[in-house]
Amino acid sequence: MQKVVLLCGSPRPEGNTAQIIGECARIIRDSGLEAEVISFADKQIQSCIACYKCKGTGSCVLDDGVNEMIDSIRSAQGLIVASPVYFGTARGDVMSALQRIGMVSRSNDGFLAGLVGGPIAIARRGGHTATIQEMLMFYLINEMIVPGSTYWNIVFGLAPGEVWKDDEGIATIRIFAGNVADLIRKLN
Repeated sequence: MQKVVLLCGSPRPEGNTAQIIGECARIIRDSGLEAEVISFADKQIQSCIACYKCKGTGSCVLDDGVNEMIDSIRSAQGLIVASPVYFGTARGDVMSALQRIGMVSRSNDGFLAGLVGGPIAIARRGGHTATIQEMLMFYLINEMIVPGSTYWNIVFGLAPGEVWKDDEGIATIRIFAGNVADLIRKLN
């Protein structure tokens, strides 16, 4: 079965980012694909140290959960990454994970090329666009395919559950998740 990996970049297992990723996973499953959610809530992701020891090995020397993410992504046709916005950008550990995943892909077999997906940003007030742009660079440099929606993949909310009051944001990510699933089915 075709699979989408969804990375939930929040330290809060029941927070808004987790709720949005859960909704994306529901849409993908309802579309007939498998959805695997990987949470950052219990992880301490380190930054890439540019040791290049991943070259030819297919894995990172740092042992903090990123290699397990890589294993899941290797067997997937799609990848969605959601991050809460902290101080106007994506959480640092989200970008650290993406940089390491990209480094392993680019230093080996290019397993990210051709995957379908995109970023989602969740925030109280602002920084959504900068966060989307920051994470989008990961998709574009790794030859990934990013389908659109009816607006940017951003949702507003502070306290857990507030995202459900953002009708336009919820509709946007539902359409985006459906477009990811539809495009994967068409390509495969």
